Amino acid sequence: MSKKLYIGNLNFNVDSDKLKEIFSAFGEVEEATIISDKFSKRSKGFGFVTFVNDEDANKAIEEMNGKEVDGRTVKVNEAKPMEDREDRPRRSFGDHGNGGGGFRGGGRSFGDRPPRRF
Repeated sequence: MSKKLYIGNLNFNVDSDKLKEIFSAFGEVEEATIISDKFSKRSKGFGFVTFVNDEDANKAIEEMNGKEVDGRTVKVNEAKPMEDREDRPRRSFGDHGNGGGGFRGGGRSFGDRPPRRF
């Protein structure tokens, strides 16, 4: 059974090949992926490593969590499944989760004028 690990706080210079090389020391790595921004293609500073063997994955968590890799202290733990997109609340354009949004200041007026309605 394979186990997927989350690797966080990575140096932005670490690529998927380097990530696989680092974690191969603990066992057979099925896949290593760095997550990057879809527009700039720059690393987001985290990735995932899938081990073929659960024991190797557990050993990697114990050995690597809190260790320094390329000048950064990495966080390593078992990856959680991505939540269903249908279960997430929908947010509309301009909704920043602060009780309103856009440029109107959450429905509050500025000065003596009443809030502008669009």
